Amino acid sequence: MEIEYRQAVIDDAELLVNIYNASFYDDYVRYGSCPGYGQTKEMMEESIIKYLKHIILCDNEPVGCVSCIKLENGLYEVGCLCVIPEYQGKGIGTQAIRFVKSFYEDWERLTLVTPIDKKENVKFYTEKCGFRIESTERDGNVELFRFVAER
Repeated sequence: MEIEYRQAVIDDAELLVNIYNASFYDDYVRYGSCPGYGQTKEMMEESIIKYLKHIILCDNEPVGCVSCIKLENGLYEVGCLCVIPEYQGKGIGTQAIRFVKSFYEDWERLTLVTPIDKKENVKFYTEKCGFRIESTERDGNVELFRFVAER
């Protein structure tokens, strides 16, 4: 299994909509809404412009995406890390976080949010990726943990 990353371009908008929809469908069903699910092609094009996105390729097949935004010097927010269901649990997400940490060489703090009740995400970010829970916040009806990793 060979994992590679390539920077997304505007022409990847439909591909990314499909990856996000496959990856976040269960969250959409579970919570009744999900910011990663149901985006239009135009919304994704805007997101590609705002957030540097990397398409995750497994044996040359697009299977996920990781995106970040620089908030200030040394501080980055992981806006999205998603892997389509058929490829989850294979270490691809862990490798994607390692990729982010190597790609953004000046990072001092990485942050991200995930729903509190998604125990598998909490375990993944804390045990496999070296994040700690910093605080809680709310997005609509969903309670979130804010995670932070520091160098």
